[in-house]
Amino acid sequence: MASAREQRTSERVVFSKGYPAQMMAIDGTWRRDCSLSDVSDTGAKITIEGSIAGLTIKEFFLLLSSTGLAYRRCELVWVNGEVIGVNFLKQAAGKKGKNGSRAR
Repeated sequence: MASAREQRTSERVVFSKGYPAQMMAIDGTWRRDCSLSDVSDTGAKITIEGSIAGLTIKEFFLLLSSTGLAYRRCELVWVNGEVIGVNFLKQAAGKKGKNGSRAR
């Protein structure tokens, strides 16, 4: 079986001191401080601060700014103690609005 490092398809940017961020539940019921260790176009490695016991982290938002304007929807790939690996989920095409009405 190939290691997680061998399965990466995008080049990663590594943050030596970590980049501060927050994880938030899809429904907004919880938040946890975290730190990005590395990131790519398709995913990231995150160190979580505090316990994740009892939290549903299969999918969550990764908030990259204090105002919440920069974020990514994430899918959990692996867990190793307080460090997790995630894939970024892409928005399906055509979800932003419809432009399919016909002119008569």
